Amino acid sequence: MTAVATSPDRTSAGYTATARAFHWITAAIVIGMIPGGIYMANAEPGPAQDLAFNLHRSFGVVLLPLVLARFLYRLKNPPPPLPRDIPLRQRAIAHAVHGILYALLIVQPLVGWIATSAYRAPITVFWLFELPPIWPQDRPFSEALFGLHQTFGILIALLAIAHIAAALYHQFVRRDDVLLRMWRG
Repeated sequence: MTAVATSPDRTSAGYTATARAFHWITAAIVIGMIPGGIYMANAEPGPAQDLAFNLHRSFGVVLLPLVLARFLYRLKNPPPPLPRDIPLRQRAIAHAVHGILYALLIVQPLVGWIATSAYRAPITVFWLFELPPIWPQDRPFSEALFGLHQTFGILIALLAIAHIAAALYHQFVRRDDVLLRMWRG
């Protein structure tokens, strides 16, 4: 077995298999929901739009407990340290982006559930069962919340793009192991 030399300013610690699974499953759902949400909001009413709404709601229902479990796991299993040569400002931005993404990915499905409940549209989860409404019917309130849901979706998309860009920067410009820690542990 060959030892791998690392710079004293780099870290070889990777994420656990559980943390990586949480990350990539969450990423796949979020990356799919963003264009799906744009499509469903702009599609002509009909079966295709209904399918898009049902899938969007179903994945939102999956996303909420997934992100909550991921957040609880992270509290007990902190991420590996960043390389020491990353400037303090970049570290602060990375922590802020992660924190805001966690918050939005917990709040966003709840806002969607409340808005859909107030609209009185059914939330059928992959055609298996229906979630109960959690808010009294109130169409004006529902419309306002759907606007907030859209704004949060845009913020999530922008933060995801920043997160991906930072990972690519670390891989191809800095050539450190930050991306690889989440890719292979």
